Amino acid sequence: MENNNNNLGKLTEESLKRKERLQKLREQAQNKTTDGASQAEQLPKPIFRSYRPQNESTEGEVLPQEPTGNIETAVESQLNLLQQPMIIDEIDITNLAPRKPDWDLKRDASKKLERLERRTQKAIAELIRERLKMNQIEDISQAVNVATAHVNEQVHEDYD
Repeated sequence: MENNNNNLGKLTEESLKRKERLQKLREQAQNKTTDGASQAEQLPKPIFRSYRPQNESTEGEVLPQEPTGNIETAVESQLNLLQQPMIIDEIDITNLAPRKPDWDLKRDASKKLERLERRTQKAIAELIRERLKMNQIEDISQAVNVATAHVNEQVHEDYD
């Protein structure tokens, strides 16, 4: 029973608080409406830039309209440009033609091939030095030809 009385007491307290808040809100709303009338007098006057108000009681500054450009001459100049034949002097066919489908693969592989080419040249030089030291081949030009032929054979085998 006491619980019910406590609950009723809390409910009545909350309803009284709610009534007080609502009363304060009503008073604030009434104060705003009286302040709104005074604020209406303080509002800035509108500036009419692109039109003149039809209602003469509307207060505000009407700015003079700026003169518009001569549209007829602009349209005539555009029409004259369209009547002239369009001459296309330079067409770069390389920009128009599509790239080959494997262009990116060649680009990526070229870096690796450059490294391999350098290593190949070093290996050729090393082979020539070894053979000269062993005196197997007396002529230097013959040694270079043999080494390059050997490398070319390996390169062709790699591509196959």
